[in-house]
Amino acid sequence: MNNYKIKKTLFAILSITVLVIIDQLTKMWAVIRLKDSEPIVLIKNTLEFYYLPNGNTGAAFGMLKGHQMLFLIIALIISMLLLFLIYNMPNDKKFTIINVVLTLIIAGGIGNMIDRIRLNYVVDFIYFCLIDFPIFNVADMYVSIGTAVLVILLLFYYKEKDLVLIEENIKSIFKKKV
Repeated sequence: MNNYKIKKTLFAILSITVLVIIDQLTKMWAVIRLKDSEPIVLIKNTLEFYYLPNGNTGAAFGMLKGHQMLFLIIALIISMLLLFLIYNMPNDKKFTIINVVLTLIIAGGIGNMIDRIRLNYVVDFIYFCLIDFPIFNVADMYVSIGTAVLVILLLFYYKEKDLVLIEENIKSIFKKKV
């Protein structure tokens, strides 16, 4: 086993754990402080903490309400695939940023997955009222920021040869097992 791959993956798992704890603590705070209370206005007519009564039982922006098991399965599969990618990412500093981005996406998925298992809904409490944006949470921010940065990296930072290197790294894993 490659010692670097193990250390990199363990660091990612530790980072995911810390990020999930932060997400869960903010949600716990939101329930304790905001449920059945007036919103906390951070910036008047722009940003506030507002507890969403009965939580979010859907996916992003409330889509597909009530499909909790589907979300759990998808989050679990995506988390495992992304952790597999982190483990098999080439040993080059150039790929550190993609590991960070994948870690954010995994942490966000797990943070909301915990809510779905524990509460049967996701606790949302951050409201960007300036544009009446759907209420969201810290885990949603991890996923959104991670996904946006991943798209930017794939479009503008990584070259085709970098993506081929990642693909070859993953293919070599399956060739070894055959």
